[in-house]
Amino acid sequence: MHSIPLVGVAHGSRDPRSAVAVGELIDSVRALRPELDVRGAFLDLSTPPVLEVLSGLYAEGHRSVVVVPLLLGRAFHARVDLPGLLEEARGRMPHLSTTVSDVLGPDPRLETALLGRLAEVGALPGDPELGVVLAATGSSHAPANARVVEIAERWAHTQGWSGVRAAFASAATPDVAAAAAALRARGARRIAVASYFLAPGLLPDRVRAMAGDAAVAEPLGASVAAVVLERYDEVTTTAQRTA
Repeated sequence: MHSIPLVGVAHGSRDPRSAVAVGELIDSVRALRPELDVRGAFLDLSTPPVLEVLSGLYAEGHRSVVVVPLLLGRAFHARVDLPGLLEEARGRMPHLSTTVSDVLGPDPRLETALLGRLAEVGALPGDPELGVVLAATGSSHAPANARVVEIAERWAHTQGWSGVRAAFASAATPDVAAAAAALRARGARRIAVASYFLAPGLLPDRVRAMAGDAAVAEPLGASVAAVVLERYDEVTTTAQRTA
């Protein structure tokens, strides 16, 4: 095993499908790098919790851990929840060093994965009758929403669709229904929805419910495994350079 374990930390959900999808992502990361000790953990609502996983690694003798947030943007969970839990871990385990990587997004490979999910529901580039809604969680932190809007605007200029609009499932506007209506008003004959979510759950279900007859792509899931490993490598490479 690599000397520094990777702990992928997802948000968690009361919906059991979410934990299953995160588990599949962790399994895909392990498959890409079998020699690496990879663990999954959750901030809330699902098990195992972050502190339990870190305590287990500490009991096994590990004193350094790389934490990769399985989060698509730097909203509240990345800026507040996770740092707070890691601070609590340092209080309980003073000899444990926890290095946190960047979140998964933005990253060109996430966009590639989103486009792949859209293709699975028949939404292909170069269709001038198709309008695409890029649906994300939404945040009270405006810069996190702005990253989603940037992707939508880039796609509007590069994918050959009738139009692309960002939409949010909570905390920000427009919602999916409003974004789809705007696309139809400007000439889209059909609508597809890209699900900028890691896993199924309450908010992706809300998006699907609001999408009406639109084709809704699945969340990203295990398609982001390579990005998780790159975040880990960014941290460990920097540590080696500065050692």
